[in-house]
Amino acid sequence: MGKIQFKLILSVLVLGISLYYLYPSFEWYRMPQSEREQREKMKDKIVNKVLNLGLDLRGGTHLLLELDATRLEPGIDVGEAVDRAREIIRNRIDQFGVTEPLIARQGDRWIVVQLPGVKDPQRAKDLVGKTALLEFRLVETGSAVSDVMDKLRDKGATLDELGKYPEIAKLVPKGFEIFKGKEESYYLLKSSPELTGAYLVNAKVELGGQYGFPHVSIEFNKDGAKLFARVTEENVEKNLAIVLDGVVQSAPVIRTRIPDGKAIIEGNFSMDEAKLLATVLRAGALPAPVKIIEERTVGPTLGDDSIKFGVMSTVIGLAIVLIFMIIYYGLSGVIADFALLLNFVLLLGVMASLHSTLTLPGIAGIALTLGMAVDANVLILERIREELKAGKTTRLALDAGYDKAFVTILDSNLTTLIAALFLFQFGTGPIKGFAVTLTIGIIISMFTAIMVTRMIYDLLFREQIIDTIKL
Repeated sequence: MGKIQFKLILSVLVLGISLYYLYPSFEWYRMPQSEREQREKMKDKIVNKVLNLGLDLRGGTHLLLELDATRLEPGIDVGEAVDRAREIIRNRIDQFGVTEPLIARQGDRWIVVQLPGVKDPQRAKDLVGKTALLEFRLVETGSAVSDVMDKLRDKGATLDELGKYPEIAKLVPKGFEIFKGKEESYYLLKSSPELTGAYLVNAKVELGGQYGFPHVSIEFNKDGAKLFARVTEENVEKNLAIVLDGVVQSAPVIRTRIPDGKAIIEGNFSMDEAKLLATVLRAGALPAPVKIIEERTVGPTLGDDSIKFGVMSTVIGLAIVLIFMIIYYGLSGVIADFALLLNFVLLLGVMASLHSTLTLPGIAGIALTLGMAVDANVLILERIREELKAGKTTRLALDAGYDKAFVTILDSNLTTLIAALFLFQFGTGPIKGFAVTLTIGIIISMFTAIMVTRMIYDLLFREQIIDTIKL
């Protein structure tokens, strides 16, 4: 097999693989929006094969979270806590079914969360912002709760302001705390929990219960089951409060020992609320509360406009370049244009195969890549023109033009590639999207400009379709 045949087979193979990975994206974006949403809900296989659009193109929710380092347990490093919180949030979002989310650490205690396609910002905030600290605490009977709350109401204060009134706080028995429940109910609970969600292995939504509302069924691991059995055995006929993030969800009476490590959380939940609670419980509790310090919602209409104008500007620029190359370089311009279009297809194909996310800066990266590809072809053609003017034959001018232009093209692309790698390493979100697109584009432009165009010239000369190059 000669060099020309090898290059031809390689080029066709690369193009075929790219089209194979691009085909699902063509099919996907030809579908009506309603059909795409339905397939996403059904978790159709095609969803994992398409070239995903970023937040700025698809619409969705952007959140910046800050970890409350003052609420960390002693001895826990802030950086480690942020990393742990990021992974827990990622697990929650993965279970929620958001495609291609961005969850990245930013600075010492911040986490950036981008959820493309999420249309309900409040649900997204509930999903990532809930600490999900699950505790089981014994309920103490007595008049302390009513005494404290009556005195606070007399002063126009709430339970959160109890610390401002030491004389009232003294009414709370030592070793106990007052917790708020749902619908303005209050409970006197032991300060230390009997059991926490750290022992949880599963949480799922079930229907039934006393009033037919959805509830969350939970299951503990082996150690948790033993602990739960002991607590229920020693406290029969007492109330055991189920506390989630400092709020009492329910306080059922322990009727008998529970040996199987299973329990249910009831709270008049809607189905969506129960599903959300089960999701965050399965993913685990955050090491400390997080607060949302920045929130942005990008509507799908704005995303559609970004796609339309981004694609339009790229197509117009590409068309002008294609026409200019043909007018200025003739047949050589046609060959360069073919390489440019091939570059575009291969770039999208590689991005689809890597499950990359296309963002607005990514479209800018594509435009820049195409410009660099044109620049490489112009360098080659101008080198060939210089060699022809120097009196060399067409074949010698072709060889010399490619050899001399190669060093310049490699040097230019290498410096840009280094910059792109730094952007990828230290950037986040859209900057990373730009860096990924640029890196892939640089490598492909080298392939099309150096190998593909040279192969076409060699084929044309071998088949005697042309015998000279007019520039």
